[in-house]
Amino acid sequence: MNRGIVVVTAGLSVNLCLGVLYAWSVWKKFLKSDATHPAGSAMAEPNLGWEFLSDAESTWGYAVCGLTFALTMIPGGRLQDRHGPRPGAFLAGLFIAAGCLVAGFLQSVFGLFLGFGLLCGIGMGLGYSASTPAAVQWFSQKRRGLIVGIVVGGYGAASIYIAPLASKLIQRHGISGSFAILGILFGSVIVVASLFLRRPPEEVTTNLKKSGTMVKMNADWTTAEMVGTRQFWFLLFLFLAGAQAGLLVIADAAPILSKTAGGGFLATNDWLLPAYGGFMNALGRVVTGFYSDRIGRRNAFAANGLVCAVGLIWIPTIIDDNDVMLLFALVGLTLWQYGGCLSLLPAMTADYFGSKHMGLNYGLVFLGWGAAFLMPQAAAILRDATQQTDLPFYFSALLLAAGVVLSRFISRPNKNKS
Repeated sequence: MNRGIVVVTAGLSVNLCLGVLYAWSVWKKFLKSDATHPAGSAMAEPNLGWEFLSDAESTWGYAVCGLTFALTMIPGGRLQDRHGPRPGAFLAGLFIAAGCLVAGFLQSVFGLFLGFGLLCGIGMGLGYSASTPAAVQWFSQKRRGLIVGIVVGGYGAASIYIAPLASKLIQRHGISGSFAILGILFGSVIVVASLFLRRPPEEVTTNLKKSGTMVKMNADWTTAEMVGTRQFWFLLFLFLAGAQAGLLVIADAAPILSKTAGGGFLATNDWLLPAYGGFMNALGRVVTGFYSDRIGRRNAFAANGLVCAVGLIWIPTIIDDNDVMLLFALVGLTLWQYGGCLSLLPAMTADYFGSKHMGLNYGLVFLGWGAAFLMPQAAAILRDATQQTDLPFYFSALLLAAGVVLSRFISRPNKNKS
């Protein structure tokens, strides 16, 4: 099983680079206009050539990246199923590097849309669809939750180091310089890591299917068979409901801390909240994956989601009260739930529909995650139009609660009865 550990490590390395998406709020802090710097006004050194953007404009790159990421998971999954994980991961490195360079040097909303949104989104979809299924295929169902949690935990943990690194790079080299440096770095790491990704040989797969309950519980469903089940549509909604809460917070983590702190050390170093959120995101993926192997995926989703929904309702009050300690606690709970969702849904997809067609099958389920990016974008448009900041949190809590209720009605499909 040592080869499986190598694949897990390589997948973890890929995701530690792809997770640059979760540090977006650091760039948003420097891009977003305020009372002193209205939208459309020019920036000074080291950001000459850039203009300050509205809330919605500074969120488009993030939202488009997520949507593109999710859509690319479908062809990326097909590529993984047919040719293995290496080609997709290799291309991911090239797209990430190109996207960051374009975003930095075009110095505009269009550049962020094209570079970070489309090109980096394509790279993330190709890389993620290669790394996670490849790791899952090396391990039995009894360890699947933990393995998925470790691999996707890299994506969540990325902002722990990317948030402070990006903040320092922006201050020293400007927005454009930060994109260029990180793009080249991440592209290089992903290309090298892709060389160590491989799917298991037939004898390993055969041995896994002979172990425990693998044969009884894991019939392999084709994609056409999967989309004809109600369980597929349930999983799609669970992904949407579970992911949108975390994405709403991630998009504005740094500005939220600045507003709550009101000044001083934490306002100056507001990258601390996205970095802390990255830690909780990653921890939630690994630990939720671990206990979902014991209490069940549905129970884990419901427990995480219920606690998070209560916290979301409370966050606006915490911001108004300038209670930084409680803000960290509630953001941590939200990102734990979000990370757990990213661990549970791929494991549930494999549990319900098998691992043979995992690449494409999970790519379709992952569309729910992409649709969840409509929440932070809608919230930004609402804030620009009304200056209202509370309603998005309440609506997010309601949607998550609906997912918790639905999770009680989903069960593994029986292929013999389909």
